[in-house]
Amino acid sequence: MTKSGASQGQPAAELISKRIAELGDWRGETLGRMRQLIKQAVPDVIEEWKWMGTPVWSRDGIICTGESYKKIVKLTFAKGAALTDAARLFNSSLDGNVRRAINIHEGEEVDASAFVALVRQAVTLNRAGKARPSKRAK
Repeated sequence: MTKSGASQGQPAAELISKRIAELGDWRGETLGRMRQLIKQAVPDVIEEWKWMGTPVWSRDGIICTGESYKKIVKLTFAKGAALTDAARLFNSSLDGNVRRAINIHEGEEVDASAFVALVRQAVTLNRAGKARPSKRAK
């Protein structure tokens, strides 16, 4: 599923695809592969384009963002600190109380099944948060 959050009226999915193509190197390949794994984990994921050009994947809240830098592709999980990371995929932003990130360097491979499980766990956490009544409702 795609949601336009976009720029110049283009759907977010198109903007993300364009970003992947523009990178034109290992970073584009990596971001594209991780995008496919996210879609595998959550077929009805919502793709958004936020914060002046950041791909965002959501389902009942933000799952993660995908950013590319000169030497890394960074996937930041919005509620990563609350997730169980048995495979130890998180290797960045480990000191924070909320977010966790996976930095992927050129030539590195991420354990696909562990990543899919992490994405699904993030969605489960998002859904659990939606089910709780707000403090205002009390």
